[in-house]
Amino acid sequence: MKKNELIKFKDGIYRVLDISDREILIIDCLKQTMPVWINAGTVTDPESISDEELCSTTDLYLPDVEDLTPEDRTIMHHRFTMISSIIPVVGDKDERNEEIRRTSDQHEISKQTIRKYLCLYLTYQNKVVLAPRRVTHDKPLTDMEKAMRWGLNRYFYTKNKNSLKEAYTMLIKSRFTDEEGKLLPEYPTFNQFRYFYRKTRKMQKYYISRDGLKDYQRNNRPLTGDGVREYANHVGIGMLDSTICDIYLVNDAGQLVGRPLLAAAVDAYSGICMGYILSWEGGVYSLKALAASILCDKVEHCRKHGVMIERDDWDISVLPGTMVTDKGSEYVSENFEQMTELGITLIDLPSYRPELKGVIEKFFDLIQNSFKPYLKGKGVIEPDFQERGAHDYRKDACLTLEDFEKVIIRCILFYNNSRIIENYPFTEEMLNAGIKPYARDIWDYGKLQQEADLIEVSYSAVMMTLLPRTTGKFTRYGLKVNKLRYHAEGYTEEYLTGGDATVAYNPDDVSAVWVIEKGVYTRFDLIESRFEGKALSEVEDIKSRQRLLVRNEMQENLQAKIDLAQHIQTITEGKSSGGMTEIKDTTKTKKRERRKQHRDYMKEALDA
Repeated sequence: MKKNELIKFKDGIYRVLDISDREILIIDCLKQTMPVWINAGTVTDPESISDEELCSTTDLYLPDVEDLTPEDRTIMHHRFTMISSIIPVVGDKDERNEEIRRTSDQHEISKQTIRKYLCLYLTYQNKVVLAPRRVTHDKPLTDMEKAMRWGLNRYFYTKNKNSLKEAYTMLIKSRFTDEEGKLLPEYPTFNQFRYFYRKTRKMQKYYISRDGLKDYQRNNRPLTGDGVREYANHVGIGMLDSTICDIYLVNDAGQLVGRPLLAAAVDAYSGICMGYILSWEGGVYSLKALAASILCDKVEHCRKHGVMIERDDWDISVLPGTMVTDKGSEYVSENFEQMTELGITLIDLPSYRPELKGVIEKFFDLIQNSFKPYLKGKGVIEPDFQERGAHDYRKDACLTLEDFEKVIIRCILFYNNSRIIENYPFTEEMLNAGIKPYARDIWDYGKLQQEADLIEVSYSAVMMTLLPRTTGKFTRYGLKVNKLRYHAEGYTEEYLTGGDATVAYNPDDVSAVWVIEKGVYTRFDLIESRFEGKALSEVEDIKSRQRLLVRNEMQENLQAKIDLAQHIQTITEGKSSGGMTEIKDTTKTKKRERRKQHRDYMKEALDA
């Protein structure tokens, strides 16, 4: 028997999850109950079967990931992220139960649901099985259930912090007694009330309604553990942050520019730098650049900066399934939250917990400490730079952004490939596999483990997801977005009936926008060709100048209208027939006047 092999014996189908000297860890693929250790000797005459036979036996069809809708892919990745930390300890019942409890509290999902997702994945060993199967809408609430919901909102989810029993008593008094205070014949029992509460309970609502939002953020929000290792026990948890580098740079002309921004994404499990961006611009721009850096071909990127590396030196082109950030402006924007549409789980670090971002903070410290000793006197800032009378380090600046980026690349390559991680918590399996204490080796090992949570996605899909969004309006004149008109084939009915649409747009080029419908992006091209290829700010500037031009000419226009009226009055003054105009023989009169007015322009041209 081999690990992850499907075997059939005693009219059952089982998957072997782990093997020890005398025992094997199996899961019943038909009942889908939690894995158990059994004596290997009890498995007699096992028959090896394929995954296709299992799916046929269980009457389950597993589609390809590409066939899922964007919404279903998002749910699939989110569910796998929830169970990914349980998979490594699935063979230890106590640790498994503790991890299930922690995951249940963190994601506000019942333990039974977590166990169901875990058993599904362990049975089929395929993320697709976690995608939702579409079902009918929820059954509407009965009148009794509506009354209990009202009682919970009115008496339990309040700052008064009434117990469930007290809230029940107040509900009965308010809704199930007559004018004399006597119980009505029909009323819910306390057991029914408690069951309804447990079925509809939302822990976030519970904490916020009873303790307030600030207390929830401080004491009850997810990820309030003792350190990053509590939730970074597998590859695929990326920490994102940025810092201002301790060095002044100049431009190509030797003029001082300032201190550049370094943003990076570091895998919290292995410590490897997945991508970085060195620039002068922060905000959402740096976020897009960082995502592009993670996905880019690192060999080609380094070559552009004159640094030659092998593919294995920095072989990363996938996004982490979970992104952990602080509350920086770019990370709390709607643009960044749109990353969840790719199946990525976003985690905001809780307040008052700086130690949870220690991995990324250590990265910045190590990178800056790597180049500082060699760039003294070249613009590097010393600890005394803010003290009175200290040296003006701006005058030492001599490196350009391109020069400094070469230095940063070399420092990152050393950080990934040659920095010894002395205190890394190696497992026995990692030691037996001969994994070296370098970030790259730990990453290469971790990404091959089944709990690795990495998402393969195209560069264009990420950039499209990060585009800002607004509301567009369908009209007879096309789709109006940011006061511009756009068109795409197949939307005639929308143009005629009107309505709103969610639209993604590129502020750097208004040539096209994309209507988002159920996760699908449909391109609409600009109708007003005069704005083709221009940035939104340029379009607004042109329109502003046009409005100003028109406004400045309003007085001249008004004067011209007055002059026109006066000219017409002068021409027609004294002209009146008194209603006695001769109207007979109009046709002959028109012919006669036509001959009088007619000119031979060709003859005049020849005679001239």
